[in-house]
Amino acid sequence: MRTKNRNVFIIILLLSLIFNLEMKAQTKIACIGDSVTAGYLLNNPSTESYPSQLQVLIGNQYEVKNFGHSGATLLKKGSTPYFKTEKCAEAIAYRPDIAIIHLGLNDTDPRNWPNYKEDFDADYSWLIDTLKKQNPKVKIYICKMTPIFNEHPRFKSGTRDWFWQIQEHISAIAKANNVGLIDLHEKLYDRPDLFPDALHPTKEGATILAQTVYSTITQDFGGLKLSPVFSDNMVLQRNQPIVIYGTANGGDKIEITFNDKKEIATTNEFGKWKVIFPAMKSGGTHQIIIASKEKNIILKNILIGDVWFCSGQSNMAFPLQKSENGIDEVKKAIKNTNLRLFNFEAIAETDEKAWDSITLEKTNHLQFFSGKWKISDSISAAAFSAIAYYFGENIAREENVPIGLIQVAVGGSPIESWIDRYTLEHDDKVVDVLTNWRKSDFMMPWVRSRADENLKNAKNPKQRHPYGPSYNYEAGVTHFTDFPIKGILWYQGESNAHNIELYEHLMPVLVQSWRKAWGTSLPFYYVQLSGTDRPTWPSFRDAQTKIQKNIPNSGMAISMDYGDATNVHPIQKKQVGDRLALLALKYTYGKNIIANGPSPEKATQKRDQILISFSNAKQLSTANKKELTGFELVTEKGIRIETMATILKNEVSILIPKGEKIKSVLYAWKPYTTANLVNEANLPCSTFQMDLSNKK
Repeated sequence: MRTKNRNVFIIILLLSLIFNLEMKAQTKIACIGDSVTAGYLLNNPSTESYPSQLQVLIGNQYEVKNFGHSGATLLKKGSTPYFKTEKCAEAIAYRPDIAIIHLGLNDTDPRNWPNYKEDFDADYSWLIDTLKKQNPKVKIYICKMTPIFNEHPRFKSGTRDWFWQIQEHISAIAKANNVGLIDLHEKLYDRPDLFPDALHPTKEGATILAQTVYSTITQDFGGLKLSPVFSDNMVLQRNQPIVIYGTANGGDKIEITFNDKKEIATTNEFGKWKVIFPAMKSGGTHQIIIASKEKNIILKNILIGDVWFCSGQSNMAFPLQKSENGIDEVKKAIKNTNLRLFNFEAIAETDEKAWDSITLEKTNHLQFFSGKWKISDSISAAAFSAIAYYFGENIAREENVPIGLIQVAVGGSPIESWIDRYTLEHDDKVVDVLTNWRKSDFMMPWVRSRADENLKNAKNPKQRHPYGPSYNYEAGVTHFTDFPIKGILWYQGESNAHNIELYEHLMPVLVQSWRKAWGTSLPFYYVQLSGTDRPTWPSFRDAQTKIQKNIPNSGMAISMDYGDATNVHPIQKKQVGDRLALLALKYTYGKNIIANGPSPEKATQKRDQILISFSNAKQLSTANKKELTGFELVTEKGIRIETMATILKNEVSILIPKGEKIKSVLYAWKPYTTANLVNEANLPCSTFQMDLSNKK
């Protein structure tokens, strides 16, 4: 019996020693920060805060402790200096092996940053040095701050600008102190739905924080992955360096073989890798092999050619099979290996239906689009944008070069949904539309009511929707901005026609933001709204014409002569696609062709006659060879008079009714118009309003 007891004692002793050794072997992680680290607003911070969730992810080999203090500033002279808190003393005494510091949000307070910003770098360095003194082997990471969204009460009064200044300081501090940097901003900046008070993340937001910290510490980023733009049958942009990129685990060697050349990339500390191959001319079919030590990806049937990005709302998304003669065109599109189509399709239509919970969740997760490259044939072409398809066929034929078309379009989407968040936040004219856009008069009532219909079942008051500001940029456009392209096609405006002045401002903003994202001044060709029975459309079409002057390297295809009085979706898409192709062939490919219709230069009164001169026309005529229609005169009293007009080579003459004093001339100034003035290339004159320049 005594021997048995002794054996039990020895076993217990051994287990105790093993347990103590395991405890001693644990790596200690200190999460230092403010209320975001502490888990403010969470139902149960002890299990839901990011440090708590990090403990579950990283396992028992690590001990994670939360040293977050709500309201804390990094600045020692700030409103609630972290260095004076008990949490700070505890964190230093803990002597962590790994320290994660996330401070700075409260330093954006007007009591702090304007007064003491010169101390920020030194105060941060003090905290880093203090942790190193306690444990010289400590691995320190400092974090780019989580977002502060526009609903925050101090956003425009300073927080917005000071926030980004502090972000820049944090990156510089990491470099100066030779410590790691974790970007807690990137994966949450496009998730305002996870920030109920615009500052503190929900449990799901904390999960993203925990995963980000976990991946950085362990360098486990989920293995080798490519951006969605890479698949079999794709087109790579010719005559530009060829960029191939993706993610993998930190430090992994990625071997990329392409065109008998091999490049090796090493994944950086954020799990990203990229290689650049020399520019190539068009021709040939290629294969790319991407290999890590654990996985091989082979991309086949790749062409080198020109890639065009095609975006907008429903008239861009309008499918080939529904267009005029579309069924016959689909039947002819048996297999055009020189034309490749990437339809980034939406998971749900924005029609008059309430979305289910799965759709709502995927939308919030920015999983609204999916797709891959396909060879153009009768199946892939049928549902593809008719306008983009006809454009691509035209360019491929005229240039004898492979063409890749990327379609990202959403019916009913306003222009605000296609502009990146940072740009909208820093544009004082439109920043307010980010706040409760579903109640904002800046958005068309139709747009808001349709979104309300789709979101009837939503439980999150900040539920995302593709009509919301920045959404389509974040869920769609951003997947392609690192992928070199030839140019952009755009057909949108129907959902912004209620506020023409705002659109005149936003259209150049969108173009500038996209060009900045792609890093080059891409050609930008867009379609003018057609004719239909909506009262603001003449003014909107006129504004679209004028916008060209504010956007270098752009052009507008007129579509008003192919409108439909009762349908906002005219079916004559080939003509519009061909007109876009003319613009590209002339201004991008350098063809000596006529690509523009007549453009009014000056309206002059000479006695009882008004003469309107035009450029882009050697000989004016009418589209249907009938009498000229579409001109009106506006008297000094504002009365509109429909009038006859005649063509004199490249001028139009209008007789002034007896006794009338004329102020201006209108052309095609009806929502749905049958105006018919064209030039010798049968290209139409756009809607215009012109004051008389002088009287003779």
